[in-house]
Amino acid sequence: MVEIEKTGAATKTRVPPARLALFAAAAIAIVAVGVGVSRNRAPDAAPAPAASASAQPDVGAMISSLEAKLKTDPNNAEGWRMLGWSFFETGRYAESATAYRKATQLKPDNADYWSSLGEALVLAGSGDVPKDASAAFKKALSIDPKDPRSRYFLGVEQDMAGKHAEAIDTWIALLKDTPAGAPWEADVRKTVEQVAEKEKIDVKARLAGTRPPAPTGPAAALNGIPGPSREQMAAASRLPSGAQEEMVRGMVDGLAAKLKADPKQPDRWMMLIRSRMMLGQGREASQALQQAIAANPASRDQLVQAARTLGVPGA
Repeated sequence: MVEIEKTGAATKTRVPPARLALFAAAAIAIVAVGVGVSRNRAPDAAPAPAASASAQPDVGAMISSLEAKLKTDPNNAEGWRMLGWSFFETGRYAESATAYRKATQLKPDNADYWSSLGEALVLAGSGDVPKDASAAFKKALSIDPKDPRSRYFLGVEQDMAGKHAEAIDTWIALLKDTPAGAPWEADVRKTVEQVAEKEKIDVKARLAGTRPPAPTGPAAALNGIPGPSREQMAAASRLPSGAQEEMVRGMVDGLAAKLKADPKQPDRWMMLIRSRMMLGQGREASQALQQAIAANPASRDQLVQAARTLGVPGA
């Protein structure tokens, strides 16, 4: 999750955007579930026809539409979070931070908003953890001491300050609380291994002790699939359903396009499959499963178990 870069005698830890995006990956699933909730609350309404790929609005148009809606509903904290996530996914990190900051002002007791703000501030910076990002992570942890994104960045900050042993302690504690197969598990483990190797710290026994038992049963199969909390589902469902449908379909198709270009990401395939099912796109979910398995044969069992739990046709 971090990159180790040597400059002379100094060792520097850098934070690559691709790895950090894992912590924001649940956003599509969150909004997709919100669409499902809206449909369930109006069972007599005819389902909206699926839009063709050519009819999908581009991301810029979706962002503009959301900005316009927030002008008329500026106190919608979840709307600001969605805008922050949209900017984040398009690499507009400073604008993402501005939107997330607005969400924290409207709902200051939401740890996810604060840690998302911190992450955006990190990526908007020069590769370190700036003071305002550090403050955001600490605020998130004061609300939810288990927030994984903030705990990870706390370790990054410690490592950058030369406190390598403390950073490793922080990351190993995070691993101990991480569900088996969680999207960030392998990256945090790799980070510990890299820093330990560079700093000549023996962590083999401690890492072996953090490996959780293999998950069993349907509930365990979902542990590694990015998904929403009840609070996030409820917040997403309060947004206008038409705007949700349009934005979610565009975002899901955007994720599918990214996976076509870089398919070696089983955790994101699970997110795509889940989102397709939440949108009632069973055929597309089944196709995504086959593509995921073809690109990630080592993850076949995990992908199939998750797909069966989600009810993917043919899984």
